[in-house]
Amino acid sequence: MSIERTSVGLDVHALSVVACAIDNESGQVSRRRLCPDPVEIVGWLTGLAAPVRVAYEAGPTGFGLYRALTAAGIDTVVVAPSKLQRPVGDRVKTDARDALHLARLLRLGEIVAVRVPTVAQEAARDLVRAREDARGDLMRSRHRLSKLLLRQGIVYSGGQAWTGAHEVWLRAQRFDQPPLQTAFGADFEAMLLTKTRRDRLDAAIAELAATSEYTPLVRRRGCLRGISTLTGFALAAEIGDWHRFTGKTIGSYLGLVPTEYSSGSTRSQGSIKTGNGHARRLLVEAAWHHRRTYRNPTTTMSARWALAPAAARARGHAGNHRLHHRWEQFTAHHKRPVIANVAIARELAGWCWSLAVLDG
Repeated sequence: MSIERTSVGLDVHALSVVACAIDNESGQVSRRRLCPDPVEIVGWLTGLAAPVRVAYEAGPTGFGLYRALTAAGIDTVVVAPSKLQRPVGDRVKTDARDALHLARLLRLGEIVAVRVPTVAQEAARDLVRAREDARGDLMRSRHRLSKLLLRQGIVYSGGQAWTGAHEVWLRAQRFDQPPLQTAFGADFEAMLLTKTRRDRLDAAIAELAATSEYTPLVRRRGCLRGISTLTGFALAAEIGDWHRFTGKTIGSYLGLVPTEYSSGSTRSQGSIKTGNGHARRLLVEAAWHHRRTYRNPTTTMSARWALAPAAARARGHAGNHRLHHRWEQFTAHHKRPVIANVAIARELAGWCWSLAVLDG
């Protein structure tokens, strides 16, 4: 049962904010189109009958408005768009109708709020996503460079690609046609600059992972195979408070649970398309590491284990054995590797959760 006098829904965009307020005693509806200046929005809200409660959808405008309203003493919730109830037959969508719909749901207590990160947590997440963007840019720049050479019939055969030896080989390439030489030089330069940017972000993440609030989480999670410092820090920054989940619900949050449409005796499962895509990609990549036989930690893992408490080492050792055993079971049942790997990633998310909430 709501306790606010006025329920307000805001439809927030980059250049405008449409507000709709419902007086819960009189039922009167007030509408206003505002600029996205928090000072103007706070001024209009303070003129309404108190106490006021505000809701708006999470989106590309971030959480600046939430922080401004909260600092002004206005109770504010940021709504999860995927959990927002909408009438099935409603085919008219406008900013004013969206704001009114939010106000009504807020009045009825049917709002599912997202967790709003602190300023420091959001900054760490932006750093992680900048590194993710650099990784994707580097992959694309390497692809363009290699395909340009392939069109000329030039293929590197001196070992693993994108190593120091490969870079020396690339620098030695020369072409008779000046336009082609210019195109090759531009692609090669773009690849080198992107690699430098990625390495710079890697160094910043490694420094923050060793001297921040995430350090204990990163060290405990590093006891699992495939969870390096970069991956552990990225998971910590993306998810934030792990205590709001359980070992079963964490997989659903990350989008590692397949869709299901079941009725009567029919059961149909579909693909995974929801959840936090950044964290999901990291776990899917980490899950491949558990396909190899596991007996004892490698030298690299032993160095990570030395930084973790004994309970985390024991938990990680058990998790590594369990996840490899699951791979063996899937292989024995002739499951497709890509399908099996997603299942392993889902279970790996549960092990990461258990290490995150582990005391000590």
